[in-house]
Amino acid sequence: MDANEREVRKKSLIIMAIIVLVLLIGGFAYYIFDQEQRMSDMAEAFALEKESLFDEYAELSLQYEGEMFRISNDSLFALLSTEQMKVQRLMEELRTVKATNAIRINELRRELETLRAIMRNYVIQIDSLNTANQQLRDENIQVTRRYQQATTQVTQLTRTNEQLTERVTLASRLDAVGIQVTAVNNRGREVRRASQATRIDITFQLAKNITAPVGEKTLYVRLMKPDDDILRKPNSGVFRFENREIAYSMMKPIEYDGEEQQIVMYWNVEEFLSEGTYRVDIFADGNQIGRKSFVLDR
Repeated sequence: MDANEREVRKKSLIIMAIIVLVLLIGGFAYYIFDQEQRMSDMAEAFALEKESLFDEYAELSLQYEGEMFRISNDSLFALLSTEQMKVQRLMEELRTVKATNAIRINELRRELETLRAIMRNYVIQIDSLNTANQQLRDENIQVTRRYQQATTQVTQLTRTNEQLTERVTLASRLDAVGIQVTAVNNRGREVRRASQATRIDITFQLAKNITAPVGEKTLYVRLMKPDDDILRKPNSGVFRFENREIAYSMMKPIEYDGEEQQIVMYWNVEEFLSEGTYRVDIFADGNQIGRKSFVLDR
């Protein structure tokens, strides 16, 4: 092999070496670029994973908060509050952890699944509790409605009973009818002048009443002067009428048998009588049973 051939061969080897070196450098550069691209893609994927996990934690926290508005049980509310604070604490940790810390992010993912399972259990409890509470409310409404109906019925029965009692009371009350009042002088003759009257005669009938209680009764008469002052003797007493004690002018005990009965009562005039309109009120069994007015002239 002559010198020219050796020179050509040497140049060929050098060119080949350069080509191989260029190819090696290009391949290494591509490998470096590819690794950097993959690392960039992985970092972006980790960041997206972290962001997605954070959103899921935030959603779970809102679910806890929403469920807390549905309950009135203090113990269950406290448990939900504790779990929500745990979710917020893990959210804060997730906010600060590096996106490339795949191990911790995976642990936080598992924590999220556990918290979701706990949430599902609480939702079941809350639904069950709310259903029971609704049933109790419905039952309470029904009980209240029945109580109101019963109260209304009792009120109606009471009112009816009071009306019946009032009717029986009115029906059983004595009634003084045919009341006559006559002023007479010392000869027993009827007079019209107040100055001539020495006695006032009061006659009336107790009407027949088979519903009235029979037996001994006391009749009271009040003689009212024109100035509404009552005529009474020093030894006159009082009787009860409409929850108070009032004075009487005359009283007379009788034996009542339910049949019509004639009554005569006398008032001996021992005081000055003025002219004007006088009134006679008759009472028995705590009721006013008759009234009559009469006039005495000057």
